[in-house]
Amino acid sequence: MKTSIPKKEEVNNQWFIVDAKGKTLGRIATEIANKLRGKDKPTFCHHMDCGDFVIVVNCEQVKLTGNKLENKKYYRHSGYPGALKERSAGEMLEKKPEEVVRLAVRGMLPKNKLRKKFMLKLKTYTGAEHPHDAQSPIPLEV
Repeated sequence: MKTSIPKKEEVNNQWFIVDAKGKTLGRIATEIANKLRGKDKPTFCHHMDCGDFVIVVNCEQVKLTGNKLENKKYYRHSGYPGALKERSAGEMLEKKPEEVVRLAVRGMLPKNKLRKKFMLKLKTYTGAEHPHDAQSPIPLEV
């Protein structure tokens, strides 16, 4: 029996929607990362983008366990000396809640050239509204 590798035209992309209201950040991030890669499909191929599109709504209501709101830090650097900025997870949830979900999913994807393609298929929104009704997304229970 031979292993078949799917062609780019044969990959079937679907749209899924995840409601992050009251869900733990790490648990939804692993499910989203698996959907973006397509690891749940029988045609999964590690060197191709054969995953699905994922829409995440209600990002501001995601839950962090323990003392992560105060202790977890997000860093960014402009490249200039002394320009390291840090924010706690609580501050990030107030200012940019969709970025918290995006960074959690990004960290769970492989660190290679495909990560940018996977991240382009992730759509995050703070409220319950999203502009992707035409794609008729399937609800994903996490």
